[in-house]
Amino acid sequence: MRAIAAASVMVALGLGLAAEGAGAQRRFPDDWPVYAPPPVEQLQATETARFAAPEAGQGVAVDREHVYAIGNFVIARYDRTTGAREAIWRGARGGLIGHLNSCFVEAGELWCANSNHPRLPFANSIEIFDAATLAHRRTVPLGIMDEGSLVWFDRLGKDWIVGLAQYNDQTGLPFKNNTFAGVQLHDERWRRLGGWALPDSVIALMAPQAASGGAIGPDDLLYLMGHDRPEMYVLARPRMGPYLIHVATIAIAAEGQAFDFDESRPGEVCAISRPAREIRCFRLPAVTLGSEDALRFTAEPTGG
Repeated sequence: MRAIAAASVMVALGLGLAAEGAGAQRRFPDDWPVYAPPPVEQLQATETARFAAPEAGQGVAVDREHVYAIGNFVIARYDRTTGAREAIWRGARGGLIGHLNSCFVEAGELWCANSNHPRLPFANSIEIFDAATLAHRRTVPLGIMDEGSLVWFDRLGKDWIVGLAQYNDQTGLPFKNNTFAGVQLHDERWRRLGGWALPDSVIALMAPQAASGGAIGPDDLLYLMGHDRPEMYVLARPRMGPYLIHVATIAIAAEGQAFDFDESRPGEVCAISRPAREIRCFRLPAVTLGSEDALRFTAEPTGG
């Protein structure tokens, strides 16, 4: 009898909880706050320079004296003053490096994101080249990563911030789409520490692809570009929760792909026009944060 009584109590409790869940929204007071995302600033970049670069199919890296045109398996270095090509590295078609993407120059080396795109499952590596000779120096093998195809990465203090893409077409997984693209934190040994999801507004603008380029700007905000729209998206770290906050969209005369901030010219960035096979550099406008929920990225721990 006690068992029957206990079962009856559990059923009654279950029905009560179900009813409470169904009516919970109706019991909120009229003045209960409803979240509204902060307004997205609409801004415009100003072009400062352009260079012809037939290799510029995936992105660009930049230092004080050179720009580096990046293709799937080719890198070319150009003099910023004369526009002359000074060095080139060519990989083999179908070779060990198949899909270079976002790159940056650091301490005489060119660090590049590489993936096996469009092959599945996703497998990734970091490839490091001599910035002067473009000779390949070493690799960081990341292996198969269910989280996506590595498209960009940048330093965040002693750690790494990493962009991983998912796709809606046949180059993606059949059980995922571009809403699964995200941003991760990794330590100096490439062990995952955490990360964020992208906001719906940015996912929708980049569909059916995901971010192709990304970097932390000199203002400690995250900048992303998609695959084909002449826009750059500026994201802030959220005060709480798993979603990054979209704070600005910058119109820019470059149709997506990977880009690089010019550390020798603060506030400037170089991107590519893949249709024109050009490298184009721009001065970016200042971005303001219009919400206390939107924070800048820093090297400080984010929790845990």
